[in-house]
Amino acid sequence: MTPNLYQGSTIDHLNVTVTDVDRSLEIYVPALGVLGIEKLLDFTGGPDDYVRMVGFGSGRKPFFWLVQGTTVDPELHVAFSAPTRDTVREFHASALAAGARDKLSPRVCPEYHENYFGGFVYDPDGLNLEAVCHLE
Repeated sequence: MTPNLYQGSTIDHLNVTVTDVDRSLEIYVPALGVLGIEKLLDFTGGPDDYVRMVGFGSGRKPFFWLVQGTTVDPELHVAFSAPTRDTVREFHASALAAGARDKLSPRVCPEYHENYFGGFVYDPDGLNLEAVCHLE
């Protein structure tokens, strides 16, 4: 089998600013849970941690962080890998059921490549979240 050239990443972790961590968790916990990504750490702030930070990941490694803040990048887009097209559909449905707004229902996006299957939602701050599968 030929390896899929669209799979994999070398990014270690990513911090995303949100204006209300608890409100964001209502969407991120169920939507990312579909992808096998769970909440691993929750720093509530204090003398060493100046802001609240919640880390999501798989196993013991957090790689996606929600950070409490006031400035959110309205152009930010984060795409999470999904193992199947059905998982993309589940991510999208789970996010919508938790209060996310629909951006683009799951579909093939041939403008990227012939097997690009993505579903897009907006989180409470308007950040563009996606689950994508690159397989047939």
